[in-house]
Amino acid sequence: MPYFRKVPLITNEIYHVFNRGIDGRITFSNQREFIRAYQVIKYYRFSSPPVNFSKFIKARIEGVEKYNEASWGEKLVSIMCYCFMPNHFHFLLRQETAGGISKFLSQFLNSYTRYFNIKNERVGPLFLNDFKNVLVESEEQLLHLSRYIHLNPYSSKVVESLEDLYRYEWSSLTEYLGGSEDYICNKDTIMSLFKTKESYKKFILDRADYQRELKQIENLLID
Repeated sequence: MPYFRKVPLITNEIYHVFNRGIDGRITFSNQREFIRAYQVIKYYRFSSPPVNFSKFIKARIEGVEKYNEASWGEKLVSIMCYCFMPNHFHFLLRQETAGGISKFLSQFLNSYTRYFNIKNERVGPLFLNDFKNVLVESEEQLLHLSRYIHLNPYSSKVVESLEDLYRYEWSSLTEYLGGSEDYICNKDTIMSLFKTKESYKKFILDRADYQRELKQIENLLID
């Protein structure tokens, strides 16, 4: 299903993009599903992957290395931050080509939904039809959003402690703090505003409990 925007997103601008499962349903329930989601965004951030992702991963499993990343075309988006939660996701994206974010989201959501539906013997859409987006208009907003996204597992109590947050595998925080062996994020814009990884970690930590309290208040108001 294509995802067209009433107001086109602007190339070279940065957006906070997010979406959730239909009816708040769980969309990422175990390690295999989180891994699949990560692999799909890594693959479809490019404009011209040679085959659909399921064929690509089948070739990799069979030991066929015929698809070189260098031939996948230009980037649709640069992923600056991401976080997969059990029933929703957050991305901080810079659009690199016209229509890049919409195409990236369409390919990610369609590919992952097909995988999820086959695996769980279901049919129909998995996510809400329209993804949400917020234009980043200032450096301050960019930093706030990176912290908000990276704190999401802690503020929502998916993890209980900050030490668990630093080890949460399904967020780009591990890339920013140097705990990941695989890298897909363009960290330069955000990290250029900090002297060290430790200073960025302190920036995240400074608002951790406050953001968790706000989330608890929000949940009480919804209930």
